[in-house]
Amino acid sequence: MEHGVATFAQGLISPAMIAAWTLVAVALFALAILMYVAIRSRTRRLDLEKAVQAFRSLDIDAFRNLVDSAEDAFLRDNLPPKKFREIKRQRAWAALIYVWEAGKAATALAAIGQALKRHSDPKIAASGVPLSENAWRLRLQTIGASLHLLTEILLPDLESRSLPPLVDQYERASETLVRLGRFSSAERHSCNP
Repeated sequence: MEHGVATFAQGLISPAMIAAWTLVAVALFALAILMYVAIRSRTRRLDLEKAVQAFRSLDIDAFRNLVDSAEDAFLRDNLPPKKFREIKRQRAWAALIYVWEAGKAATALAAIGQALKRHSDPKIAASGVPLSENAWRLRLQTIGASLHLLTEILLPDLESRSLPPLVDQYERASETLVRLGRFSSAERHSCNP
């Protein structure tokens, strides 16, 4: 009997069971985060001016510098390995913050684009299509860039690559947003004599 209990206890504490319970805990945590984001995003009011301000507040040239592979190569060649890893992690964290903010702005823009598509004026409804498409592409790229930057934080010795598709998509979404902002502003002024 004692042997059966010991074997059963060892089965519960085996490395495979620890890994399985760890995965279950991570999955539950991820589910909780997704639920929180879903609930929070439904209660938020859509505000075009705030979305425009969020986009304008990001310094794309500074971000471009942070993710530039040529800059990383320069730092790798001119700094001692320990100092390079430290600087690389700091740069990756800073870039991750930029990506996070761009992702939040893209999510807001996609929601605004979806709302515009339901507008009664066909011109306004048509302007929502490219806005939401560009915003969703940008959001998907920010997710990929976040994973890439987290890898750089954890493994700074890996050769990094630039993130030009993210920068290009950001600029396309920003241009669409600026055009929509001008259109919205002109619409407001023409409605108010």
